[in-house]
Amino acid sequence: MSNPSSTSARPPIERHVWLVAAVVGMGSVMSILAVTIVNVALESLTTELQSPLDEIQWVATGYLLGMGAVIPVSAWISSRFGARRAYLASIALFVGASLLCAVAWSAPSLIAFRVVQGAAGGLTLPLGQMMLAHAAGPQRLGRVMSVIGVPMIIGPMLGPIVGGLLIDQLSWHWIFVINIPFGIASLVMGLKLLPRDDHDAADAERLDVVGLLLLCAGVPLVIYGLSRTSSAGGFLSPGVLVPTIAGLALIALFVRHALRRDEPLLDVRLMRQRGFAAASVATFASGAALYGAMLLLPLYFQGVRGEDALHAGLLLVPQGLGSAVSMGIAGRLADRVGGGRVAVVGLTAMTIATIPLAFLTAETSYWLISAVLFVRGMGLGGGVMPLMAASFATLRDPSDIAHATPQLNVLQRIGGSVGTAILTVVLTSRLTGAADLDAAAAAFDHTYWWAVGVSALAVLPALYLARVEQRTRAARRPPRLVEEAQAEEPPAVAA
Repeated sequence: MSNPSSTSARPPIERHVWLVAAVVGMGSVMSILAVTIVNVALESLTTELQSPLDEIQWVATGYLLGMGAVIPVSAWISSRFGARRAYLASIALFVGASLLCAVAWSAPSLIAFRVVQGAAGGLTLPLGQMMLAHAAGPQRLGRVMSVIGVPMIIGPMLGPIVGGLLIDQLSWHWIFVINIPFGIASLVMGLKLLPRDDHDAADAERLDVVGLLLLCAGVPLVIYGLSRTSSAGGFLSPGVLVPTIAGLALIALFVRHALRRDEPLLDVRLMRQRGFAAASVATFASGAALYGAMLLLPLYFQGVRGEDALHAGLLLVPQGLGSAVSMGIAGRLADRVGGGRVAVVGLTAMTIATIPLAFLTAETSYWLISAVLFVRGMGLGGGVMPLMAASFATLRDPSDIAHATPQLNVLQRIGGSVGTAILTVVLTSRLTGAADLDAAAAAFDHTYWWAVGVSALAVLPALYLARVEQRTRAARRPPRLVEEAQAEEPPAVAA
């Protein structure tokens, strides 16, 4: 006999919600594919565009910075133009930017076009999450938000394989052309399946231009300063300290400005809610671990093990398979026991599974690496998206989702940019002067210890978030369900 209380606690998901989820999932695949498909191409790009690794890594970092630059204005764009209209426009811009990347003639031109591509792709994620969160409602967020995690399954598997195949058989230009079919498919699906916008442009808040300028100048300066550590002569050199300190000062001015403004670009007042503050720190650290470490293995397989781009991509498949196994399970568990608890387990597994990668040699068994990557993928699938679902669940007012979504996405992309820049600098400095393959493998080992530390930084705030979420869920639980839960508890045994 079914329990009606359990049915009311976990309502079914209607067809229109799944349709929105399908469109958002396709757009997310497009955006994340553009990140992962480049990772196996960096070594080829350094040769064909005649640029060093610490410069060519901006092809990846520039994309993340472009995403981070536009995500803060996604809430304003949604209220001003409507989420559906803005979502479709961003996909069309992404297709155009992909064409520009494909015809780039130098490293600077490619980096510039990647920033534009990142800006277009960056809008699709928060706009899609806003539409999906509002369509699903708070009690179905865990299951439906797992759809946004689909790119984290398909991207790490499909991106490196397709990228490697295109580079080996054609040229690096085609890794950008391949994004166009995904963009066109997303555009067609969105036009047919997304519900019409129901908004009034007159209700849109005024765009915080000052805040936008401060943030968009401050963050790139910090990333640029950190990325110059190896080429400028160390962290304490003027070439590193000046842009880094200037960027941090601009970010501090942005925070001060946002606290004083009634309608800020990002509502940093949400940080006063301890659960959201914990989620923000964990999201930043997990972004650094996710995007930063994603860059290392393709370079290891190609530079140390001598694999071509295609085989390097194939060797990354186990991590995607691990995410595929855990993603759906994590979404259901997030609805049942809370996303915070699931995220703690996932992030811990990801951290532990990163440790063996710090002991790679020039002859480490591929079977062992595959097993480690599978477990790490399970941690990724069970950690990142439940973390976001838990942060939404702890918000005091559901209307804050429109402000929380871009803020978390900004933090994840900025974290990814910082992680990519730092790990690239560490790796480049260690590879300099490496006399043989064993020395090169040791350089990757040292860099992966940094990745372990960054991953571990995400676990502690996730633990606190889980506690806050459990208190929030208990406070929102209907009294009838609380009484039923207490009645089902076994009586205490007398001492």
